[in-house]
Amino acid sequence: MARAGKSPLNCDLAVVGGGPAGLATALLAARAGLNTVLAAPQAKPDHRTFALMAGAVRMLQRLGAWDTLLPRSAPLRRLRIIDDTGRLLRAPTVEFDAGEIGLEAFAWNFPAAPLSQVLGELVGKEANVKWLTGAVTSCDAGPEGCELMLDDGTAIHADVVAAADGRGSLCREAAGIAVDTWRYPQTAIVTTISHDRDHMDVSTEFHRRTGPFTLVPLPGKLSSVVMAETPEGAKRLQELDDDALANEIERRSHRLLGAVKIAGPRGSFPLTGLLPKAFAKNRVALIGEAGHVVPPIGAQGLNLGLRDAAMLVECLGQAGDTDAALAHYDRQRRGDVVSRASAIDVLNRSLLS
Repeated sequence: MARAGKSPLNCDLAVVGGGPAGLATALLAARAGLNTVLAAPQAKPDHRTFALMAGAVRMLQRLGAWDTLLPRSAPLRRLRIIDDTGRLLRAPTVEFDAGEIGLEAFAWNFPAAPLSQVLGELVGKEANVKWLTGAVTSCDAGPEGCELMLDDGTAIHADVVAAADGRGSLCREAAGIAVDTWRYPQTAIVTTISHDRDHMDVSTEFHRRTGPFTLVPLPGKLSSVVMAETPEGAKRLQELDDDALANEIERRSHRLLGAVKIAGPRGSFPLTGLLPKAFAKNRVALIGEAGHVVPPIGAQGLNLGLRDAAMLVECLGQAGDTDAALAHYDRQRRGDVVSRASAIDVLNRSLLS
């Protein structure tokens, strides 16, 4: 992976953004025969974890990434939902077993870092992808294609741009795609814990008045934690030292996993939502968080982003007019994304009511 010179480049598809969804888009496009440029600086460290469902796993298998990732993942064979709202009338605890519906697991959970590393290594070996490490500083999008400029002076002309450049997408704005955004009265705290009891491949979600509190298995006696809190409550949690935060997680989890220790960095982010007015316009197609932001419920975020990648490449690979292909992409992604985002929104707001 090396910085490009300043000669203009022409390509079928320019992928802007080097997160997992962007890397997957570049790989899929290249292997479908599209002349592909990936414009993405080296990614910053990402301490999140992702729970990928069967469709995403099948994609990673096709890309040749899954055999490396599997040992770093934990299967979610059972899902447990506990009403911990403290209300007088509470729902009974519910458990779902993947085996009962013929699945090995509902999803596989693993850290973001190895996913990006493995996909990045595959992109680096792909002859049909030119990876530029300059950051996109401008995008001129129109009906005949897009002109991109990088901070190292490189100019790119792309028939289509896959905007995988995040929720504040420069390319989305350049294409004239408006968005609806909203905020929830919640902040999420995320971290990794070790525990002295085996999680038994069970993902547990406590429904609390401030939102979900979720324990998701990782390999060994490790789990990722997501706690949705009020902004004030999240601030208090962030101010706790590791021992005090571990004690709070033990209390909230009713010691299901026994004694707990903080085993990784912690982070926080406000819970927000974002949906675009269009998923493609002026030769720019939205991928990942450029096209949808949802609360961390039901592990939808990256799974949606990988479906974006697969659908875009499928549409562009069909013979015919590029604009018709992007119109088809817009219709297909709108139905999937809006329905799932609406369901997540209703569930999250129901916990707050």
